[in-house]
Amino acid sequence: MTGTDVQKEAEDSGPSGYAAARLRLLTEETRSGPPRRAALAELTDDWLTGLFAAGSEGLRGASLVAVGGYGRGELSPRSDLDLLLLHDGGDTKAVAALADRLWYPVWDLGLDLDHSVRTPAEARKTAGEDLKVQLGLLDARHIAGDLGLTASLRTAILADWRNQAPKRLPELQELCAERAERQGELQYLLEPDLKEARGGLRDATALRAVAASWLADAPREGLADARRRLLDVRDALHLATGRATDRLALQEQDQVAAELGLLDADTLLRQVYEAARLVSYASDVTWREVGRVLRSRAVRPRLRAMLGGGKPAGERSPLAEGVVEQDGEVVLARAARPERDAVLPLRAAAAAAQAGLPLSLHAVRRLAATVRPLPTPWPAEAREQLVTLLGSGRPTIEVWEALEAEGLVTRLLPDWERVRCRPQRNAVHLWTVDRHLIETAVRASEFTRRVSRPDLLLVAALLHDIGKGWPGDHSVAGEIIAKDVATRIGFDRHDVTVVATLVRHHLLLIDTATRRDLEDPATVRSVAEAVGSQGTLELLHALTEADALATGPAAWSSWRGSLVADLVKRVSAVLAGDAPDEPEEAAPTAEQERLALEAAATGSPVLSLRAQTEPPAGQEPSGGPEPLGVELLIAVPDQPGVLPAVAGVLAMHRLTVRTAELRSVYLPDGIDGSVLLLDWRVAAEYGSLPQAARLRSDLVRALDGSLDIAGRLAERDAAYPRRRGVVAPAARVSVHPAASRLATVIEVRSQDAPGLLYRIGQALEDASVQVRSAHVSTLGANAVDAFYVTGPEGAPLPGDEAASVARKLEETLRG
Repeated sequence: MTGTDVQKEAEDSGPSGYAAARLRLLTEETRSGPPRRAALAELTDDWLTGLFAAGSEGLRGASLVAVGGYGRGELSPRSDLDLLLLHDGGDTKAVAALADRLWYPVWDLGLDLDHSVRTPAEARKTAGEDLKVQLGLLDARHIAGDLGLTASLRTAILADWRNQAPKRLPELQELCAERAERQGELQYLLEPDLKEARGGLRDATALRAVAASWLADAPREGLADARRRLLDVRDALHLATGRATDRLALQEQDQVAAELGLLDADTLLRQVYEAARLVSYASDVTWREVGRVLRSRAVRPRLRAMLGGGKPAGERSPLAEGVVEQDGEVVLARAARPERDAVLPLRAAAAAAQAGLPLSLHAVRRLAATVRPLPTPWPAEAREQLVTLLGSGRPTIEVWEALEAEGLVTRLLPDWERVRCRPQRNAVHLWTVDRHLIETAVRASEFTRRVSRPDLLLVAALLHDIGKGWPGDHSVAGEIIAKDVATRIGFDRHDVTVVATLVRHHLLLIDTATRRDLEDPATVRSVAEAVGSQGTLELLHALTEADALATGPAAWSSWRGSLVADLVKRVSAVLAGDAPDEPEEAAPTAEQERLALEAAATGSPVLSLRAQTEPPAGQEPSGGPEPLGVELLIAVPDQPGVLPAVAGVLAMHRLTVRTAELRSVYLPDGIDGSVLLLDWRVAAEYGSLPQAARLRSDLVRALDGSLDIAGRLAERDAAYPRRRGVVAPAARVSVHPAASRLATVIEVRSQDAPGLLYRIGQALEDASVQVRSAHVSTLGANAVDAFYVTGPEGAPLPGDEAASVARKLEETLRG
């Protein structure tokens, strides 16, 4: 709706001028946040009071009540109005007429309305049957009419809530858990729902309800500010979109950030995440306390009946020096002196994680208030306790979050502040940077039996992405930070160097294994030089897998694991001095050899298409069969244009290429020529897979030039309009001259799209270069492809020619 439309609506709204006044209020730049929400609620109260007065003349025993967010006086620009017309059951005809006088003007202004007409008894009955109704009535606020009627309902509803709390609070907790499962965690989502996601406004309202029960209370410090921040973001979202939405979509984030005066969308998300994290932590603590109270109430009568028998309530069990367990939580011992024991926070955290128990809120806050800083370098016990905490597996996360909530993590590791709540705008990543680091440590804890120095593995896992808080290459920045942190926590010079090397090269194995030709000695030697020793290689292998597993499901598979393992084996041989001087061609499988011989005999392409649910040949299964899509093997007599022809045919049939390998297969003695073997993993975009015979027929036509692939793809693209979405970064093409001595390596990083591999292959074909081998991989929406190319004579391209090919390829992809 335009400004002119809103103004016309205001003029048509009647003598009250509510619409015009509402518009002026929402467009005032001097008033925002809680003052604007309160003013909007007050303005709406006045308007509804006038409507009530005009429609209730002569009517007694009726009142208008605001409930829910409106009851709390928290009206966002596009919030709906939650209203209850309360009456004593007398003149129902007059009440119905009054309802019409109230609801229709609201609808006429285009405002969303959630309304009901009930007696106090009906309201209480409905609240008893519907938890959501009861939660709304807890915030009931009188607007107009019989104040006594409203007050008596409020009193009754609160009394009912407190009397029924032992039954209703577990129901409320289950409701919150179901919503969290459905909507996800606000503090990690790139497009979060500010209201429904875990840690959002619904959870903040649930905490108010728990407090109203008098059974337990949430940690109050910072909670009101977190709630206010989420409401401010929702206000800005409503103003930016003109819609009643709670979903902070990617395309709206820059505008919302500008509306709030923030630097950029990342700053906005970080503030949202910080607020959500506080609400989530308060929820965890509160529901834990509710459970403790309900358990104690259930146990107390039985204890009295036992006449003193059984385990005394509140018994403390020692866990570590100064640390005990009590009522299912880890607390400080009575004799503990945090002001004299600088290691106590780490010792308590490690004990809690090892026991799989939460740290009590009181203990963490006492530690934060009184503990003294650790000396530099840390004493050996502090370093050991940190390693113990990081190696405790899944319980580490909850304990770490408790330390972080009270600022203890940034005191121990000041560099943590730059990655705390930092978003990662990459669909492959599930977590913020800081949570990803903890997740990686949790994953690395599963591999501590595979390495000789698990302490270095766990610390490197914690620090591997610490450089993401700084500009430039995060691995380079992270190496510097890791040296400083490892020195500060007390590692010796050799161990500091190992940790820094792991951080600097934490992407080396996965990048090389999936984007380089492992048959080329130059590839393997470059990795060996970067790693330096067998011990570091062992650690880097474990860190690589932990990092990928902690990133998300798209970052790791048994296929990637087998490639990394193969690379590690080859690098290990180099470090041991056993590497061959020349590449050894991998022997083809029986199936590959059969296809190659048939292609050579017939002079035409042959292929095999089959579902792949078992690990590739030579790979050990891990945890059962893993669906790897469909394996497509193609053998083609060596000739120009094979790569674009195959890729184009697959694109025409709407087959998505997940991975692809291309290499030459030399035939047995006595058979002339060579055959190109293409080993692909593909999946249908939708529908079923095409027939293998149809694929082969189209491939034959593509190779002889009778199939116009470019025209067919262009027609299809023209038939489907572009969808609005995130603007992807421009494609980047780079040359890696030192990656191989047998070929020129050209690497392409681009947004994955139908026909991408066809366009790349065609561009390389147009540049008159030969693709010696190709290594194609897709991570989420990103394609990272490496092509080993040579000139017509089979030699690597000269430097200027390679740069020219890369430049033209980049222009093609950006066009």
